[in-house]
Amino acid sequence: MSWLRKRLPDWALIVIIVVAVVAIAVSVIAVSISSLFAQDREARDFSGPPYPYIARIKVIGEIGGFSNRFASSDTSYHHRWTIQTIDTLIGDAQNKGICLWLDTPGGTVYESDELYLKLMEYKEKTGRPIYSYMRRIAASGGYYVAASSDEIFANRNAWTGSIGVSLGTFFDFSEFLEEHGIRTETITSGSNKAMGNNYEPLTGEQRDIFQSLVDDAYDRFVEIVAEGRGMTDQEARKLADGRLYTAAQALDAELIDGIFGEKEAEAEIQSKFDGWITIFDCYYKPDTNYFTLFSSVFGERQGFLEFLLGGFGSGGYGSEGYGSGGYGSEGYGSGGYGSGAGGSDGTFSRGDVAAVLELAREQEETGAPPLKYLYTG
Repeated sequence: MSWLRKRLPDWALIVIIVVAVVAIAVSVIAVSISSLFAQDREARDFSGPPYPYIARIKVIGEIGGFSNRFASSDTSYHHRWTIQTIDTLIGDAQNKGICLWLDTPGGTVYESDELYLKLMEYKEKTGRPIYSYMRRIAASGGYYVAASSDEIFANRNAWTGSIGVSLGTFFDFSEFLEEHGIRTETITSGSNKAMGNNYEPLTGEQRDIFQSLVDDAYDRFVEIVAEGRGMTDQEARKLADGRLYTAAQALDAELIDGIFGEKEAEAEIQSKFDGWITIFDCYYKPDTNYFTLFSSVFGERQGFLEFLLGGFGSGGYGSEGYGSGGYGSEGYGSGGYGSGAGGSDGTFSRGDVAAVLELAREQEETGAPPLKYLYTG
């Protein structure tokens, strides 16, 4: 360093040091931001213990494909990681079974079905059993997944059932717009291409089309329940009217096999195996950096990137659609769209019509469909 001081003036040396510090800071920030907004493209590998064990997989929160490292925690559901973990368990000779620890209001048809099929693949390839334990709630998509189990147990305070499918809530603002002198015109290639938009009512044909989508997913759900619980289609369909059941009601309806506390359920599951065996927790370990501290500000269900981009609404990433208050703020109902439109009781707030209309305009301008997913919850 001394030879450098002799050759360079002090001001040049200061410039070099400042540039180096800035370059290092930019690199650190870039790496942190890249990690922050990565959408869990590569799940961390799960590695089980070197002795016989039952893998406990926790399905907590909405069953969906959305997650990022900013809003992640080791208790929230991570779909891609869960699927890959089950694949790992299939090839692990020390693994002797799976117990699902469920605390979920449901989720999308696609992810619920994908998880169910992966669990059935596990049983088919290994011949090992699967058990489920329901904590507070295991409804809709939660029960869909549990139907893969050899036996289902529940806490006495658990709610389950809600066997059915929802396409979400449509909002028709055509009369509102007409009253305010606002006219809209959508150019499409067919009469049903823009069905479900916010600017015109559904036709009878369009309503039938949407109903057929729901009916198809519902029939599959009923078939899975009937197969999993050894029922006839008629018996399963009678229970599958969308209602919730208490643990006691579910036991009477033969939707579950027993009511236990958590420790009792663990002991019951372990008793199904010969010899000593432990229940080993499989859980996702998210990346941690100082940006994660801000997650409490934006909530568990909304990442910082989504917040910057306008968010999905303060109702969270709900079980009826973007920000519709489906899961969060006390209610499981179908609230409105946009910031604050989903109320704490799952109702629509009239004061947020402007927010709804703004989102509707954005959807129309970007060509986004009014509804993206079928939900079992």
